[in-house]
Amino acid sequence: MSVPRRASASTAPSPVDWQQTPAESSSAIPTAESYTRRPSFRRVNTAGAISRRPSTALTPVATGLSVKDLYGDIPEDLIQLERLKTYETVLTLYPDLTKDEGELSTPADGSSLLAVDPELVTWEGADDPANPRNWPRAKKWRATIAVSLYTFLGPFSSSILSPALSSIALQFNITNTTLASLIVSIFVLAWAIMPLVLAPLSELYGRRIVLTVAIFFLFVFNLACALSQSLSQILIFRFLAGCGGAGPLAIGAGCVADIWNDNERTAAIGLFSVGPTLGPIVAPVISGFISQYLSWRWVFWILTIVTGVVWMIGLIMIKETYAPILLERKAAILRKESGNRSLHTVFAITGESLSDRILTSITRPITMLFTNPIVFGLGLYMAFTYGFLYLLLVTFTSVFRTEYHYSISICGLLYIGPGIGFIIGLLTVTPTSQRIYRKLVERNNNVSKPEFRLPAVAIGAVCMPIGLIWYGWSAEKKLFWIMPLIGAGLFGIALISVFQCIQSYLIDMNPKYAASSTAAATTFRSLFGFAMPLFASQMYTAMGYGWGNTMLAFCAIGIGTVFPLVVYYKGESIRAWNDKRMDERKERHDARKKAKLRRKLDKETNEQEKKILRENGEAAIELRRLDSTAHPELVDPFRRPDTASHSVIPEESSEDSVSITKSVGDTPRSSSDTLN
Repeated sequence: MSVPRRASASTAPSPVDWQQTPAESSSAIPTAESYTRRPSFRRVNTAGAISRRPSTALTPVATGLSVKDLYGDIPEDLIQLERLKTYETVLTLYPDLTKDEGELSTPADGSSLLAVDPELVTWEGADDPANPRNWPRAKKWRATIAVSLYTFLGPFSSSILSPALSSIALQFNITNTTLASLIVSIFVLAWAIMPLVLAPLSELYGRRIVLTVAIFFLFVFNLACALSQSLSQILIFRFLAGCGGAGPLAIGAGCVADIWNDNERTAAIGLFSVGPTLGPIVAPVISGFISQYLSWRWVFWILTIVTGVVWMIGLIMIKETYAPILLERKAAILRKESGNRSLHTVFAITGESLSDRILTSITRPITMLFTNPIVFGLGLYMAFTYGFLYLLLVTFTSVFRTEYHYSISICGLLYIGPGIGFIIGLLTVTPTSQRIYRKLVERNNNVSKPEFRLPAVAIGAVCMPIGLIWYGWSAEKKLFWIMPLIGAGLFGIALISVFQCIQSYLIDMNPKYAASSTAAATTFRSLFGFAMPLFASQMYTAMGYGWGNTMLAFCAIGIGTVFPLVVYYKGESIRAWNDKRMDERKERHDARKKAKLRRKLDKETNEQEKKILRENGEAAIELRRLDSTAHPELVDPFRRPDTASHSVIPEESSEDSVSITKSVGDTPRSSSDTLN
């Protein structure tokens, strides 16, 4: 009796391509030689077949995917054992296919492993119309516009209260200016926390559902703010509304990356960036008039209406964009149509649990922030810039009310000054940065470096201190009203320069950890955006607008000169040193993840083997004795193939057949272990 052995996954046909021979079909107890390989099975599940189904044009075709089609007459217990072996092979091979994948890359669907696992559900080739990367351009732009609108809502909601702070303070008898400023800045505190949680949730449940729930959360608590009856209520509701507003900021960039490839993404990212840039400026312009002529509660009523309208637009325009979720939905349809409940995606085998994803999403950015000098230095510059933005938003109205005696509505209108600076920055800094980058690449023999993204940050290094001093001393000396606005406009240009250049650098410096590095910078700057407005009133009271802003200008000179210069000239060596440490840390993490998944598979395999031995009784014992006699090199017919080398033992049988037995442990077990 010959014992066939499993062939290499890289060369053999599908390890589950089996068929029971007529001679053995009546056997009471199935054995390994009762089954021989069927002719190679070809999956009939193509985009062309899909397109020929008029009622469900994009519904997958389940032809040839049933258990009978794939496995023939093999008993269910042996089929399940073979599946577990296949899962282990996929678990071994898939990490090698994705080792160079970046955090912002679309995960590989595992189509190259179909020869190993015929129950794997993948895209129908590179041009599959269900893949978001292959959507029509009109559909891509609809989704991008809707995500950009969602992203606009968070920053818009964060600053809309700035002109109304005095009215709220009057109604709730708030005399402490720090508490009054907290009403605005506590919204931003949520942005330091929630993106670290929402990003992994979107990978597990889908971008669309998380975005939809987040904006609904924002809608509900904006409404609750309008009904608040105390300071404590409005602070709690503002923080919870900020948690909802953090959703698009955490997920929006991922949605854009899901839809557009690297060469097409520039215009989409530009549109996506408009919301976070202009949102904080547009909101006070509107709310100043609402607060003066209606009431501060109407600021929230109108904000709630705007949020609700945008939310409904998003429900219509935003479709799911995350590839693993779409493939899982496709697998669910195929399971229903074929009756094969074991059809699955590669992510069902290799994916992490929600708790592990959240833990990684929290710990990796924080670790990078405090161990990577580049992320800390450039992140500090971004954080300082962002902190002063919210300091400006909180104090802008009080400056023009106390120093220039303007009404609340006019004070809100003056926010157009920094807004014009933002627009000038978008129109000038972006093309300038691109031209500098292309020239430096050409000089470097067409080899790009992340450091080539940084020279344009010099625009911010010059404009920011000048803008801060100009704004502060103009307000201190009560110069003509347009003078402080010019200073605020210069700061707006500087902010665009700092954010665009540093954000691009953090993404390019190591694409494998792009999401973590940008998340670290986002957390850092959100903490500054929360904290800096809280001491603004005390600083200006003690030092005046002139010397207070001068002090901040000197801080900007120090931070904005030292760190960018060090990174530009020494960044390559620092990156190499840090990337090595990050790769080692990731390897340890991946090894722990793989070991955890393997232990789970080992447990299931062990239980399945015991079940087979229990049900087959003496026949299984006799099969093991005969197998060992025919092949003395096989100590255990259930022995696992050598997965460390990504290959398995070649067939030695003259018949074209394959064994479907395998072990749980890494080492051979004794006979007593097997029988028990």
